[in-house]
Amino acid sequence: MSFISKVVLVVGGSSGIGAATAIKLCGEGAKVAIVGRNRSKLAELENQCEGILAINADVRLDEDIKRIVDTTVNHFGKLDVLINSVGVGCFASITAENAMEEFDKTMAINLRAAVYLSHLALPHLIETKGNIVNISSVASTAVFFENHFAYCTSKAGLDHFTRSIAYELAPKGVRINIIIPGPVKTGYINGLILDIKEHEKFYNMLENRTALGKQSEANEIADLILYIASEKARSITGSSFVIDNGMLLKG
Repeated sequence: MSFISKVVLVVGGSSGIGAATAIKLCGEGAKVAIVGRNRSKLAELENQCEGILAINADVRLDEDIKRIVDTTVNHFGKLDVLINSVGVGCFASITAENAMEEFDKTMAINLRAAVYLSHLALPHLIETKGNIVNISSVASTAVFFENHFAYCTSKAGLDHFTRSIAYELAPKGVRINIIIPGPVKTGYINGLILDIKEHEKFYNMLENRTALGKQSEANEIADLILYIASEKARSITGSSFVIDNGMLLKG
């Protein structure tokens, strides 16, 4: 899958799925902009991928979101693909004192940022007949844990947002699709469970919830993202692609 001459913006690209995707895109000849808050991880990717544009930004801030799109287009001259890979999880009960604080933070990062980024990127994507790939979660369609209401709600919203704008933008030649991963080995849970002794127990529990009895690697998700973003998928829009090792199948 060649991305030569294509400009791709990967938001949430400093680690995990986003970083794996950015590295693969560079290998396919794309001009890549990555966005993250961790300066040291952005610097590591700059060293790995020649010509990559690293943008340090906080997607909770509207001014940063605008700067992300403006910087990318000013630097490369156009935009062909937007990949919304940024995400945050939280465990909070709906009855907890901080319920609304956690809900607002999660919705701002997981949903609102994707909406505003899409809003600003679409004029450029209409020009290039480009596409958007949003990264969701199996939590958008099923509930696997208690105290996960904010995350589940944000990802369900992202799914339906994707389908809504795919319908609207199809006549303009812009495709929008969504990837729905299950458990992925990204270190994502490290920020949610502070006790390192509990990490292995949690990962084992996740694997037991899948039909194939395993988690995915970030590179596996990145491979699917590249296919959906490529010209090989030019007839696909408004679609959801589950890559979860049979987690939804097992229930």
